[in-house]
Amino acid sequence: MATEKPFREVELSQQKPQDDGVLFPVVLSPNSSTDSTAAELSSFEDAIRAHKPWLESLLLKSGAILFRGFPVKSPSDFKSVIEAFGYPELPYFGVAPRTKVVERVYTANESPLDKEIPFHHEMAYLPFYPTKLFFFCEEEPEAGGETPIVLSHIVYEKMKERHPDFVAKLEEHGLTYIKIAADEDDPSVYSGGGSWKSAFKTNDKDIAKERAAKQGAKLEWMGNTAKIIVNPLPAIRFDKESCRKTWFNSLAVSYVGPATEKIGNRNTSVELGNGEQVDDDVVKDLLKIMEEECVAMPWKIGDILLVNNLTVLHSRWPLIKPPRRILASLCK
Repeated sequence: MATEKPFREVELSQQKPQDDGVLFPVVLSPNSSTDSTAAELSSFEDAIRAHKPWLESLLLKSGAILFRGFPVKSPSDFKSVIEAFGYPELPYFGVAPRTKVVERVYTANESPLDKEIPFHHEMAYLPFYPTKLFFFCEEEPEAGGETPIVLSHIVYEKMKERHPDFVAKLEEHGLTYIKIAADEDDPSVYSGGGSWKSAFKTNDKDIAKERAAKQGAKLEWMGNTAKIIVNPLPAIRFDKESCRKTWFNSLAVSYVGPATEKIGNRNTSVELGNGEQVDDDVVKDLLKIMEEECVAMPWKIGDILLVNNLTVLHSRWPLIKPPRRILASLCK
């Protein structure tokens, strides 16, 4: 006799159906007939191990899974759930200030919570990046502070339809990312406020230069400030598992835009790999598409969101009413 799955799929008003009828994201809660054992964290971990192939198939079809109603109460519990999946950790290399909470678990972003972080694939500005992201809600926001997600292939398809010439240039030349990094972290910058010391895990300029080169970047020094220039990277990625092209880049979060408008981050900039500037109107349309197509579900305490970083972009909406504490972990 087949054993009943300890998970049940739940439908929420914010989910969006895909062309094949699969909901984005999938939402899983404890099966009503197994609620008596769901109170134990070890039972949740065992269920993950026992049904990992099925969970991975859901992640492939949908792009993201929200686990809601399971007994995950602390950062250590969150770490145990991640380890139940068996994915190796990918250390974070980047320009956002983050603090280690417990082993392989970090704060998601320490920039001011009243600021929005535009959509991006994690570490898409580097030649290596995580394939999966885990988020955990330790403190539930009273209002705002969602982590919206959007399917990357939909963004690509709509951008190609509306801006075919620009997308053709993206596919041919990729993007060059430029970051101005001070020697100390600046949490007041909503994105990209990390120092070069944090980014390269050293206080030595020569070592930083060597580590930057290994990441496909070069450093130009302006006193104690570093200008980090990443070699042109592909901006469109073909996902072999889904056989779709995806909008795999950090254009929205790196774009500066006109000086009179608050688009992007003044510490970062981006240009086409051939040196051409990015058209302002194209990026404005990109931001509009992402907002129209995204899903944003209010966080509930104990939520775990598993995201396929290869096919789904994520962002952060401003916090309206505290508190909010979201932790994160990156996996290879």
